[in-house]
Amino acid sequence: MNKKYIILDTETTGLEVHQGHRVIEIGAVLLNDRKKSDENFHSYLNPERVIDEEASKVHGITNADLDDKPLFSEIAEEFLEFIEGSTLVIHNAPFDVGFLNNEINLVSSKLPKLEDICEIEDSLLIARDKFPGQRNSLDALANRFEVTGYDRSFHGALLDANILADVFMMLTGGQSKFEFMNDASIASAAKKNIDNALSLEGVELVKLQSTDEYDKNHSKRLTEISEKYSIETIWSKH
Repeated sequence: MNKKYIILDTETTGLEVHQGHRVIEIGAVLLNDRKKSDENFHSYLNPERVIDEEASKVHGITNADLDDKPLFSEIAEEFLEFIEGSTLVIHNAPFDVGFLNNEINLVSSKLPKLEDICEIEDSLLIARDKFPGQRNSLDALANRFEVTGYDRSFHGALLDANILADVFMMLTGGQSKFEFMNDASIASAAKKNIDNALSLEGVELVKLQSTDEYDKNHSKRLTEISEKYSIETIWSKH
């Protein structure tokens, strides 16, 4: 894997960034050669607003949990440095990208948006293309690919990033590398296969010995055929 791939997920106070909802957790995992590395970025954030009750039921995070956590402005530089130049893999990317770009803009309008410093790859679109008409949530994909060993009592950004890393590798793995052959190569390969198929090397031939009685009966049968059909049989010529 030549590109720098980072698998990213967020948790938020609610679903609508335009209603002032904020990011409360960021989790990002770096892939090295299609394997999860020990390098990751993880931070809980103080959103400076109340978390929706329904959101808390999903991720299990309360405002009390975040009272002593940093503001996004305090970790923005470290976060942007970690992801810069990477391909960010995000499930339902527009949601997370919209929230993170909003956080960045609240710090400073001069800071770059995610798409200015990263490529964005939406694993949900990959899944929909591979499994059209099926459920393609992260949980559904994890079940489909039998990604196990994670506690799913609640969602969590770093937890989901690790699960998505496993899912992404299953979604994009196992592809065959095809070598295209020209006509000469195809002909050469075909001749080699034919030669191998016709080769008698290593084959022990059994010699069958004819008997006088068999030869007599065989000659009689050839004569009968010749007289009946007024032809000379092939066997009579040899």
